[in-house]
Amino acid sequence: MKYSVGLRTIELLLGDITQQNTDAIVNAANKRLSVGSGVDGAIHKHGGPKILEDTRSRHPMGCPPGDAVVSDSGELPCRILIHAVGPIWHKGSSHEAELLERAYLRSLEIASEHECDSIAFPAISCGAYAFPNDQAADIALKTVKTWLEKHDRPETIRFVLFTESVYAEFAKSAEKMFTKTNSVRSK
Repeated sequence: MKYSVGLRTIELLLGDITQQNTDAIVNAANKRLSVGSGVDGAIHKHGGPKILEDTRSRHPMGCPPGDAVVSDSGELPCRILIHAVGPIWHKGSSHEAELLERAYLRSLEIASEHECDSIAFPAISCGAYAFPNDQAADIALKTVKTWLEKHDRPETIRFVLFTESVYAEFAKSAEKMFTKTNSVRSK
C-alpha cells in the first residue's frame, strides 16, 4: 500500500528487506552491533562479512537503544546500511516508546545526512524484542509522518514487513493516519 505526505510517499510491503533497491536499508540491530537473528541475521547473511567488519571498525563500542549508526552495505542493493537499535519491551516501564521513536528519527537523520532519496525500514523492536506490533506500528508511522511534514528527504519511505501479522498492524495504523494513493500490497 502507498500513502502520501505532501509530495513524499510511505509504502507498506510484505517482503524481504534485503532485496530492497533503496538508497538506505535499516537493520534492526542489537546494541553490540553483532550478528543476531531475524532481520539482523538476514541482513548479515545477504550482505556478507564486510558489514560486520566495517561496523566493528567504525563503532567498536556498539550503539545504545534509541540510536542508530551507519556502515558499509556490503552486498546489499543499497548505498548505506543504517543500524537502528530499538528497545527491548519491558511492558512500557522503561521508556520503550521514546526509545523506539528516537531510533526511527536517528535513522531518518542519517539518511538525510547521506542525501538518501529512499529508505527501507523493518518493524524495529518487533519480533525478538517483543514490542507490541500495534504500538510499534503507531510509533513508527507517526514518527515518519511528522518527519516528512518538516523535511524534504527521503522522498520514499518503505516499511518492509516480514509477517502478515506485523503487516496487518502497520496497515491498520496507516489507514488511520494517511490518504491512500493506491493499493499495491507486495513486491
